[in-house]
Amino acid sequence: MTARPSLAQLAADLTAGRTTSRALVEGALSRIADPAGEGSRVFVKVYADAARVAADAQDRLRGAGYVASPLAGIPVSIKDLFDVAGEAGSRALDDTPAATADAPIVARLKAAGAVIIGRTNMTEFAFSGVGINPHYGTPGNPYDRSLIPGGSSAGAPVSVADGMAAVAIGTDTGGSVRIPAALCGLVAFKPTQYRVPRDGTVPLSTTLDSIGPLGVSVACCALTDAVMAGEPPAVPAANLPDGLRLGIPQTVMLDDLEAPVAAAFERAVSVLGRAGTRIVELPLKMLADYARINIKGGLPVVEAFAWHEKLLERRGQDYDPRIHTRIARGRDMTAAEYIHLVEARADFIRRFDAETEGFDALVMPTVPMTAPPVAAFTKDEDYARLNLKLLRNTAIINFLDRCALSLPIEPPGSAPVGLMVVGRHGDDRRFLAIGRGIEEKLTTGTARQ
Repeated sequence: MTARPSLAQLAADLTAGRTTSRALVEGALSRIADPAGEGSRVFVKVYADAARVAADAQDRLRGAGYVASPLAGIPVSIKDLFDVAGEAGSRALDDTPAATADAPIVARLKAAGAVIIGRTNMTEFAFSGVGINPHYGTPGNPYDRSLIPGGSSAGAPVSVADGMAAVAIGTDTGGSVRIPAALCGLVAFKPTQYRVPRDGTVPLSTTLDSIGPLGVSVACCALTDAVMAGEPPAVPAANLPDGLRLGIPQTVMLDDLEAPVAAAFERAVSVLGRAGTRIVELPLKMLADYARINIKGGLPVVEAFAWHEKLLERRGQDYDPRIHTRIARGRDMTAAEYIHLVEARADFIRRFDAETEGFDALVMPTVPMTAPPVAAFTKDEDYARLNLKLLRNTAIINFLDRCALSLPIEPPGSAPVGLMVVGRHGDDRRFLAIGRGIEEKLTTGTARQ
């Protein structure tokens, strides 16, 4: 995979006059349009004309001394479930009224000067960690095009890895930015849910949905997250891991790891230990309760059904059958069961917080395996089994509403592997500083060498 420039590098090039926004946009559009590339599967809509107009406007503003943010003039892709004025979004929604306004995160990105290059392909209605889409095709993993990209934000990582956008915006309900980042060798950030507004976004689970970026570095994700959260567009200084206390959950999170994942994780932990980090193994046996609590499909199933019920009656034949089946399961959950689930989640969070108090962050593999081939998902039973495994580690963190990063830790030339670093609820900016420090040590150490 070709190394891509960071947002900081692109902003510096724009400031120094070494490039222009129009040149960046034309380069992205050229790669999207390349018939030998993945553009036709990565994007369901390309804003070619609007992007050129926006790029020219940013170049004029920059020439006059007006730069809204470090994102100004830089191409950004957005997942195909955010409202953009004048559009409806999904195939099953193609007969609904067009959006009359941009979703808040789209409006904030535009106000920061970002150039929205297009809408990226995804698992239908975001209900899978696989990334396969029978309607629009499945983007090929940049490491090996025969492999899945991960989902549900399937087109997002490929848009960045293939140079079609500098940063991508996805959503994360059970891992949908962290899983594709891990499988495609990128960085992704899942914020604490409340920080980034979800208005104007087709929901999967109103309780668990969050909006996060994918990029080539923690700094790229931190900057983009700040813009979407309505905070000053700044990147926190790296908090180096010397003296940090990191916990490794021993229950569930380390089960059944593929050999390359286990080896990469061990190397990463070793590098952090040599850097002065205090690493503690935590039993966290209460994590085994997660499967029991969510035995009937959990919050995404019932909350998705509440939103989709009428649409399924009207347009159910237009759904991916696998997604249709998963959503329809929500019909079987009673109101009492839903209330008990919400109560069990609150208790789960209280117990987890008590057992991890005093730790700066937790570390574990993002996904217990490397990207499987698309061909492995032909049978429904294989799809269900592999999807559950892909989501296993990340979904627990959504259930806890923690902020989390996925960082690439595979050796060069190897299949991508992600390290998930998990922070505290609401502690996102401090956590991103920790993430930057961990990233720096993993990059300069031997974790990826």
